[in-house]
This record gives sequence, structure tokens and C-alpha cells, in this order.
Amino acid sequence: MTNFAYPFMSTQKSFKLNKAIHPIFLGKSVFKKLSAFVKKGNYSSLHILVDENSMQHCLPILIANCAELKEANIIEIESGEENKSIEICVELWATLTDEKAERKALLLNLGGGVICDMGGFVASTFKRGIDFVNIPTTLLAQVDASVGCKLAINLEGYKNQIGLFASPKAVFIETTFLQTLSNREYLSGFAEMIKHALVADSNYWNKLKKVDVTQNNFAASFVSRSIEIKSGIVLADPYEKGLRKVLNFGHTIGHALESYFLKHNKNYLLHGEAVAIGIICEAYLSSIKLGFDKKQLKDLCDFITLHYKKYNISSAAYPAIIALMLQDKKNEKKEINFTLLRKTGKAIPNHNFTTAQIKEALDFYNNL
Repeated sequence: MTNFAYPFMSTQKSFKLNKAIHPIFLGKSVFKKLSAFVKKGNYSSLHILVDENSMQHCLPILIANCAELKEANIIEIESGEENKSIEICVELWATLTDEKAERKALLLNLGGGVICDMGGFVASTFKRGIDFVNIPTTLLAQVDASVGCKLAINLEGYKNQIGLFASPKAVFIETTFLQTLSNREYLSGFAEMIKHALVADSNYWNKLKKVDVTQNNFAASFVSRSIEIKSGIVLADPYEKGLRKVLNFGHTIGHALESYFLKHNKNYLLHGEAVAIGIICEAYLSSIKLGFDKKQLKDLCDFITLHYKKYNISSAAYPAIIALMLQDKKNEKKEINFTLLRKTGKAIPNHNFTTAQIKEALDFYNNL
């Protein structure tokens, strides 16, 4: 088990990582904290970014519990990874301009990872930067997009190609929003929690293996632990120069699969579904490079294939998938970069493999 130093308090309070990282509020008093934050900010205008899902299921709850937001301008976009694009950003910048948003304006991102990621990107570049806060409503966003200071949009089918490091002024996490999710969306977020456990905390991994994923509230009690793990890593390495690279485990192959399926297959993969496949493939690579225990590998594969739908990845698609990996922002010296597992709870970044070995890992998944 790897230990990190992070001042995580009770769910009734907040913790603030440092000046480079934002405070995160989690617990029953979240809406009171948000109201106090908005009042103290004395913003010239308030704008809430939503998609059709958070507009219907979450915005009424937010407005009912935070009177300061009743007069906010509502900006709605369509949900989906395909809308995380420069074209939608242009529309959002234009909307903020039409609404006469000043540099003292505040953008509140209410939704999943796409809303939080793209909303933060738009805010950080509009008039050289306006304040934004994230109110993540999906499990994936609460345990992943809520922590850290990376913002990005996709470009020409490549995941997160255009982006920057910038932090929200605060993040407000209300786990009751998770009750609006489908089981598929829950499992998408759960994949990131699995990753957190595998790279940093074997005890957490053992606990996650015992949860009943058929219950749509199974993860709420674990949100704080995942936030703790990622917070500790990000605090130690906010700009991904070293330690933070461990969070890329499962994502080199996962991001490529997500992009490929989005472009070539109507049965697209959610982010967490792609990461779940990536975890299996990269755990296999870990076994041939770092001697990751075969029993732990089987344990991991059995758990993921039990809970996640099995997808067929055609061998004919391998060259296109590897081509997507070659565009991954984590690469160095034109070599595809991987984070691997030494054992559960211990990850080691910066490993390279041949094309043949990557195909072997994809075959390993297909043959499970």
C-alpha cells in the first residue's frame, strides 16, 4: 500500500490541498457551502453550464437549495464525448459574450466529466480567464474530474489533445446526484475507482471487490476514498512530471479504444468501459514486463469481466487503435508510454512496448 499525505476531513467539512489545487467540499452541507461561496465572490454575473441530463435531473435540486443561483443564466449543450470539441467551445464563448459576461463572472459546471472538463476549459480561456466551479453529478466526474487541474477538449478524434492546467475555485460534491444515474454510468465511474485502488491502495482494492454493483448506491460511501487517493497524488505532482503519471494506468489503451469506438462503432464505449478494458490489457503488459503476479492478474480480470460487458475488438482494428496511441499526449520520443503495476497498490510509470506486444495485450483481452 502506498501512503500519501492529504488533509481529508469529515464529509461535513472541506479540505484544501494547497494554493495550486482547489478546495473540495463533500457532504450534507455542500449547498450551504456553495451559497456562501457565491455570496463571498460578489460576482458580476452567474452562468450555469448543463447538458440535457443535468438540466432535467440536477438543476432543479441545485436551484431549490441555493437561492443565490435563481437568477443565473442557464447554458445548455448536448451530452456526449463527441461534443467535447472546439466547435462547441466557440458556441459557449459566443454565448458568454452575448450574455455580456465580464471577467468578474462565474461559470458553474453542473454535470459529468464532459461538462466539467470543457466548462473549465472555456472559462479558463474566456477573456483570459474567469472563475469557475465544478458541481460533478456523475460518479466518474466526482472521483476523477473533480480532482486535479487538467482541462482539455478533443481534436479530430484524438482524446484531450488541446488543453491546459487550470484549477476551479472550488468543487462541490453532492452524492445524492448519483441516484439519477443508470447502472452503466455508475460502472463507468467505478472503473476509475478500481484504477485508484490498483495504483495506490491494495486494501481499498480488496474492499471494492466486495461491493454489490447491482445496487445504484454502492459507490457513494467510497467516493471520499478515491478523492483522497487522487488528491494525494495530484498534490505531490500537480503538473504530471512524475508521480501523477501513475493515474494513467489503463488509459493509454483505454483512451485509444474510447476514441476508436466513438468514431467507428455505433455501440460506443463510455470512458470507464474503455478504461476497464485498458486496465486488463495494461495489467497483462505488467505481467510480462514487471512480473505482475499471475494470480493477481486473473483476480483482476475475473472481477472486471464479471461486471463489465465484453466487447469484441477486431484484430483488423489494431493498427488504427495503435495509431491513436501514437498520438497520446503522454508519449515521449515517439514511443507509446504506459504505466504498469508492480503489484496491486503499486504502480510504476514510463514503460514502452513494441507494436507486437500491444497487439498481444489486445489478444489477451479478446481471449478471456
